Amino acid sequence: MTMPIYVVWGIALAVCCCLWIIFGVRRRKIGEPPLENGLIPYLGCALKFGANPLEFLRANQRKHGHVFTCKLMGKYVHFITNSLSYHKVLCHGKYFDWKKFHYTTSAKAFGHRSIDPSDGNTTENIQSTFSKTLQGDALAALTQAMMENLQVTLRPQGAGPLTAAWVTEGMYAFCYRVMFEAGYLTLFGRDLARQDVQRGLIRSSLDHFKEFDRVFPALVAGLPIRAFKTAHRAREKLAEGLGHERLRARARVSELISLRMHLNDTLSTFDDAEKARTHLALLWASQANTIPATFWSLFQMIRSPEAMEAASEEVQKALEKAGQQLSFEGKPVHLSQMQLNDLPVLDSIIKEALRLSSASLNIRTAKEDFTLHLEDGSYNIRKDDIIALYPQLMHLDPEIYPDPLTFKYDRYLDENRKTKTTFYSNGIKLKYYYMPFGSGATICPGRLFAVQEIKQFLILMLLYFELELVESHVKCPPLDQSRAGLGILPPLHDIEFKYKFKYVSTCG
Repeated sequence: MTMPIYVVWGIALAVCCCLWIIFGVRRRKIGEPPLENGLIPYLGCALKFGANPLEFLRANQRKHGHVFTCKLMGKYVHFITNSLSYHKVLCHGKYFDWKKFHYTTSAKAFGHRSIDPSDGNTTENIQSTFSKTLQGDALAALTQAMMENLQVTLRPQGAGPLTAAWVTEGMYAFCYRVMFEAGYLTLFGRDLARQDVQRGLIRSSLDHFKEFDRVFPALVAGLPIRAFKTAHRAREKLAEGLGHERLRARARVSELISLRMHLNDTLSTFDDAEKARTHLALLWASQANTIPATFWSLFQMIRSPEAMEAASEEVQKALEKAGQQLSFEGKPVHLSQMQLNDLPVLDSIIKEALRLSSASLNIRTAKEDFTLHLEDGSYNIRKDDIIALYPQLMHLDPEIYPDPLTFKYDRYLDENRKTKTTFYSNGIKLKYYYMPFGSGATICPGRLFAVQEIKQFLILMLLYFELELVESHVKCPPLDQSRAGLGILPPLHDIEFKYKFKYVSTCG
């Protein structure tokens, strides 16, 4: 007598489940953190984490304490949730490989081979490139170019007279359009041969960027881009515009891109398409978090009358002190690095906006078995496991930030209206209290430029326009949790605002 086929399949499935339970489920060893394997093979706790990372981590913190391990997408991730232990984690740098995850993710998402010199495709040290081009004089030149390009983007186009009419637009769409165009021109320069159609080409690139960026969380999770045909085509179109032949025809290309073009040509085995895709990675890195950060800074500032008043006063004083005059036809406004750095109110507004909207996941991979020594105790970590910090837990901790869900524009100002740097947890001064840009070796190399360009944007918006929300008491839009772990979360929906040009002198 033969068994029905469904019985055979049932037995086979049961055997597989037993084998998975016996051999596929990790067992916690002595000295290791509490472990959550999850119920789904390979995925583990990924679905619960992805649905609401903050609440997932808070629930496990209540259950296990400040250190625990979760299986996520086949990886075992040790979450360190006590902000007092962050500096201790970073002291174990010799045991961490921070490059492995980031380089692998970049290669998968953007379609180039590994940029890790140890893999033999290039001898460029990308961190050295960033140090040379995103600090000091190079940063000053980049910042000045961004200020000029923002003003070109914001100024009315054509020869028509200024209009005093209100314009209504989605604020996120506005920030996206302005920051992308100005940022693109700042990094990759201007096409002098096609200036008449340049704005249209950049807007086309903007559309492609949005389509590609929409699936970026899925690419980070490991899904192949070919599963998303439209996004794949968009990525290739973006890369086409960043080929070396096209970039050589552009004027005022940034030092960052110029240096990388030289190094790509002399130190790598990349073909032309791969070289362009490494530039696309820089385009994404310069835009994907800066754009939502700009939106939140503008939205929170306009929404708070006190913030608007304090920021406007600070900007006017800075302009007067610098001897600058706003003009649509004369020289663009220029503030030096030192002058931009001396704007504590704007700094505080931006920091507070990012505190409320950032959800970065700071991760490092263990190069070997080692013992992690923290404030809460010592924990054995296995090779290839991941150590993760999730700073949103700290940013929304009421002990560190009283009334943490409320925007307070002066939260980062001390009693003398200077930048505040002292925050406490359990009565102990924190070394790390604000981490929207990562930490240690994985800190965003472009963070200084990002803050400066957001600051420049706010300055020009306050100088050029009268600004109002269409709905004066509009609620703060919820955060788009689908991008949790990637940095600054965009709003789940847009907010309408209106703006019109102020009266300004037209003399140079």
